[in-house]
Amino acid sequence: MSATPLLGELRRLIAVEGPITIERYMALCLGHPVHGYYRTRDPLGAAGDFTTAPEISQIFGELLGLWTAEVWYGLGRPGAFRLVELGPGRGTLMADALRALKAAAPDCLAAADLHLVETSPTLRAAQGRALPNAAPTWHDALDTLPGGPAILLANEFFDALPVRQYQRTERGWCERRVGLDESGPDGGGLAFGLSPDPTPEIAAEGAPGAILTLPAVALDLTRRIAGRLVREGGALLAIDYGDLYGGTADTLQAVARHRFADPLEAPGETDLTAQVDFAALARAAAGAGATVHGPVTQADFLLGLGLAQRAERLAARANPVQAAAVKAGADRLIDRSTRGMGNLFKVMGLAGPNQPGLPGL
Repeated sequence: MSATPLLGELRRLIAVEGPITIERYMALCLGHPVHGYYRTRDPLGAAGDFTTAPEISQIFGELLGLWTAEVWYGLGRPGAFRLVELGPGRGTLMADALRALKAAAPDCLAAADLHLVETSPTLRAAQGRALPNAAPTWHDALDTLPGGPAILLANEFFDALPVRQYQRTERGWCERRVGLDESGPDGGGLAFGLSPDPTPEIAAEGAPGAILTLPAVALDLTRRIAGRLVREGGALLAIDYGDLYGGTADTLQAVARHRFADPLEAPGETDLTAQVDFAALARAAAGAGATVHGPVTQADFLLGLGLAQRAERLAARANPVQAAAVKAGADRLIDRSTRGMGNLFKVMGLAGPNQPGLPGL
């Protein structure tokens, strides 16, 4: 167990209040105002902990820019709309999207009012450098976005939202918690445990030891976004690693320096995520009145938007080394192998009831 600055605070908190839920643990590890993972670093790229699709190939952001234009046309070309990205990383995706809009749909770009939902000061600074002429408005949360039609892009956003977990025991579904491990070498490590009493509201079937993940934060956010789309028009595009149908596997994971790590090791210093339950999000959105499109695999989505043709055009104008890099990046985005991005990542769209079908979905 690495003695990180956040570990000391967690020890004191648990000593006073008792074991904490997985949801609270994730929220503190990722968003603690002083020691939270996303508050203290740029986690992206070769020098960071993980790499996202926009960092792999410019084609990803360009296609999402063209997707935005098609959705805007379907909305009837409103004179102004909110172009929103949730968790914009370094701003790479949006920079590529705006460049594509400038070239292919300048009327859409002129109507776009850019808003970025980002809590990290470090990443906000990177976004500002990537988007020097876009004049974005930053928000800590969705609640402060102004009204009006909105097109929202969320790439690898929902997987970082805190989840609750429950484990099947002979007593029923008991909530999984994080407590202190006094037997560790330093006498103050962390360990998973279970609440003493089951949660009677959960009636799901499951074998002993099965783990059920409840994405309560993501479900609430999805309902709020869906309600907005129903009231004011627009669409959400969510791209994330996840399951089409849900399940009872433990998908809580940590990543550090591009390798999987122990979620309880080095709290505040590793990225924590949980696989997105697209089926649950779809039910929440439909219950709020939105139309659900997909989900489909990332490979199917990007190929449907013309990734292969765009890669060919870019490679044709490049030198051999650049052309090879273009092909490698495109291939990685649509890799359909078991652990490939094209298979692991899914894409789902939400729209108001009067919005026509969404491109690629």
